[in-house]
Amino acid sequence: MNERLQALGDAGVSIWLDDLSRERLASGNLAELVTEQGVVGVTTNPTIFAAALSDGERYAEQVAELKAQGLDVDEAIFELTCTDVQQACDVLRPVYDRTDGVDGRVSIEVDPGAARDTDRTVDLAQRLWKRVDRPNLLVKIPATEEGLPAIAAATAKGISVNVTLIFALQRYRAVMDAYLYGLEQAAAEGRDLSQIHSVASFFVSRVDSEVDKRLPEDSDLRGRAALANARLAYAAFEEVFGGERFAALRDKGARPQRPLWASTGVKDPSMPDTLYVTELVVADTVNTMPEKTLQAFADHGEVRGDTVTGTAEESQQVIDGLEAQGISYDEVVAALEVEGLKKFDDSWAELVQTVTDALEQA
Repeated sequence: MNERLQALGDAGVSIWLDDLSRERLASGNLAELVTEQGVVGVTTNPTIFAAALSDGERYAEQVAELKAQGLDVDEAIFELTCTDVQQACDVLRPVYDRTDGVDGRVSIEVDPGAARDTDRTVDLAQRLWKRVDRPNLLVKIPATEEGLPAIAAATAKGISVNVTLIFALQRYRAVMDAYLYGLEQAAAEGRDLSQIHSVASFFVSRVDSEVDKRLPEDSDLRGRAALANARLAYAAFEEVFGGERFAALRDKGARPQRPLWASTGVKDPSMPDTLYVTELVVADTVNTMPEKTLQAFADHGEVRGDTVTGTAEESQQVIDGLEAQGISYDEVVAALEVEGLKKFDDSWAELVQTVTDALEQA
């Protein structure tokens, strides 16, 4: 086991890989990352699947079978991605068993075209949950306003959810509320709350990208907004899941919804490439990394202890400092959500085209 990644895990950070392909599965690479690099979970998205499908021959046989069955492109995407995720769940099942379900998780995303449609999102979540049929699955649901009741409804049905695309602290509080409401409904229906898990994916690097382009080159606030936002999110997590409402659910076996740091690849080459890992070390969190970031941390990352707890006041000062310079926090996070949804739609369109091409060539 890599010592730096081991230290990160020992500090309470679950290391998840933000990538998946049939090549990783078939070659044993994913299993190797689990045993040697401390990877205890996997996240996916349409762009990841599009890249895997366009670069690998491992899918050719299944694509031909799906074409012979007369499946359309949406049905083919559903089968191809669910097959990969199901196999990844099996690779990570020992981790799931060892951690009592906390880790060993693999995420799959609902069609982002449903992000503004609550009922369709719930229906898709149920279909994915049933098709993959693995207890260590997480279904990704975007944290749009329409996504909030879908998160609650899916949780109430016993589906474990990865809530994605969170930028705003106010929206994050609404996400936690939706999860708690879903748990309360699940309890009322007699479900085993200990089997329901969730993470809340708080996007990090994109915040700096959006804020820094609005700041002067010499501003001392450059590269600080994303960490401040994430650290304030963790303070909100401690408040909500240390409160009375969750205590009543914990007594019934409920698990907290852990914060997951997403978008942790550093986009500004002037900043350290492990910034969003080193500076977000705190217990009961997940950091999902692209392999480039994972290997960078394995090579030269540092664990300096808890870099989050007790930073709320300082972090709020950063947000206040931005407001003082005329940069509206609310405007920034609203713009990021719009941009994030567009990226989701674009990546889905890319996946649709990739699978369409593959079916035509099969």
